[in-house]
Amino acid sequence: MHRLLWWIAPVLLVAQAPAPKKTTAPVKPKTTTAAKPAAAKTAAKPAAAPFALTTDEEKTIYALGLSIQKSLGQFNLSPHEMEIVEHAMADAAGGKPAIELNEWGPKIGPLARARAASGSEREKAVSKAYIDKTAAEPSTEKTASGMLYRELRAGTGDSPKATDTVKVNYRGTLVDGTEFDSSYKRNEPAQFPLNGVIPCWTEGVQKMKPGGKAMLVCPSDLAYGDQGRPSIPGGAALIFEIELLEVVGAPAK
Repeated sequence: MHRLLWWIAPVLLVAQAPAPKKTTAPVKPKTTTAAKPAAAKTAAKPAAAPFALTTDEEKTIYALGLSIQKSLGQFNLSPHEMEIVEHAMADAAGGKPAIELNEWGPKIGPLARARAASGSEREKAVSKAYIDKTAAEPSTEKTASGMLYRELRAGTGDSPKATDTVKVNYRGTLVDGTEFDSSYKRNEPAQFPLNGVIPCWTEGVQKMKPGGKAMLVCPSDLAYGDQGRPSIPGGAALIFEIELLEVVGAPAK
């Protein structure tokens, strides 16, 4: 529904991608020599140099590891469960998996949905506490939809309509301050029709005037709902700081 952000992409199903076994090595080095008598002496050696990525191909493979890690977010894995995943990837790469993927692979989808539902409820509780606290702060308006609106800088001129196209700069964060998107970092304002984005934006930007800046706090049902996105947990409220640079007008028919 939200065509404004570049990172909206299908989530990888990592159970079918055993290749990037090496990406786990710098994160959690093996300690196979710990039981040897010489271990006490080696402990005094200087720390190993940071893991180096020297070629474009190595960097691309490292990016694959980052993508896999991001795709695992929906499962809310514990440290022990992450170790299981690492073992599975190593076993698959060695051609000696401990179980049959054809038998257990179909259970991944139901597990993902169950974990996502549990995580979504937790996220909603955290988000509600933030929304309730922010709604009580001065200069914050809570609309009938549940969106919070706070004007940070007044603009001038006519506010856009839902059918208009607008040009904006913006920064989006989670309630814990984690930034998930920013047009400022891309050094490129975004331009889009207001009826083609999440409902919170459609409603909130219509309250702004060109040159103005505002903060929107978007409950999950006005953003990405229980499903979330790769960078956004299901059930998460989102905070946006938006500068309305220009109302381009209605798109040509």
